[in-house]
Amino acid sequence: MVQPVSASKKIQKPRWLKVPFPGGPRYAWIKDKVVSLELSTVCEEARCPNIGECWNGGTATFMLMGDTCTRGCRFCSVHSAKEPAPLDEKEPQKLAETLGQMKLTYVVLTTVDRDDLPDQGAGHIAGCIRAVKIKNPELLIEILIPDFRGEMPLVQKVLQAKPSVLAHNIETVERLTQKVRDRRAGYHQSLEVLGYIKKMNPEQLTKSSIMLGLGETRDEVIQTMRDLRDQNVNFLTIGQYLQPSTKHLDVEHYVSPEEFGNLENLGLEMGFEYVASGPLVRSSYKAAEYFIARKLKNSSSGNYAT
Repeated sequence: MVQPVSASKKIQKPRWLKVPFPGGPRYAWIKDKVVSLELSTVCEEARCPNIGECWNGGTATFMLMGDTCTRGCRFCSVHSAKEPAPLDEKEPQKLAETLGQMKLTYVVLTTVDRDDLPDQGAGHIAGCIRAVKIKNPELLIEILIPDFRGEMPLVQKVLQAKPSVLAHNIETVERLTQKVRDRRAGYHQSLEVLGYIKKMNPEQLTKSSIMLGLGETRDEVIQTMRDLRDQNVNFLTIGQYLQPSTKHLDVEHYVSPEEFGNLENLGLEMGFEYVASGPLVRSSYKAAEYFIARKLKNSSSGNYAT
């Protein structure tokens, strides 16, 4: 393994993590829509370093059910509370209209956790997917879902809305799960969610994501990749963890672009149909979305591409 760059010995981020400050007309248009329609994006809430590139390219990842989560994961910058504001009943229509104006071919939706709700928001998520599909029938939809505390009937609610890709993030290796994620999350619980999706619909495309730089070993990363493949996960993204604030977990090490490339090649050898692996890769990542969109388009025309 290429030796990681120690965060404690190198105060400044490596040069490969520096990105331009966001701006531009397309960026401003999306930001205005987000504010005027009271929508939330994970791009802003999670402080994604790719926000300028993606928004100027006309893509954004919308976050359903508001901007406040009931979980308190130690890597995440999204606001947390035991009882967030009530759901916006108009959100499905607002979202469908906004995406229609953006004229996209592929969209990623994600959600906060809502443990305070009887169905943890599963019905609302499914309603948003259906509303978007009615208004934009050609749009390919990827949804990144919570674990619903392992309650599979709630996973099934979202599965029945028939998104193009159903994603759930493992986030980190098994040893670090309790340190990194909220206590209600679980490494094996996440694997069970991904496995359940495939059990109920083997044709459903699934996706997961791993963060590096939290103190994991290379062997642990490889084992996590194998565990995801054991659940027949199709797509994988691997990226560098960046500390959102001093209140969050420290970056233990920076992983080099070369090592990310090595992990990408290894993932493809394992059987993942696509692996996006790099310092600035996030679970929503344009290159991955382009590949998946092309795959789905070819599949629907009878030419299943890999």
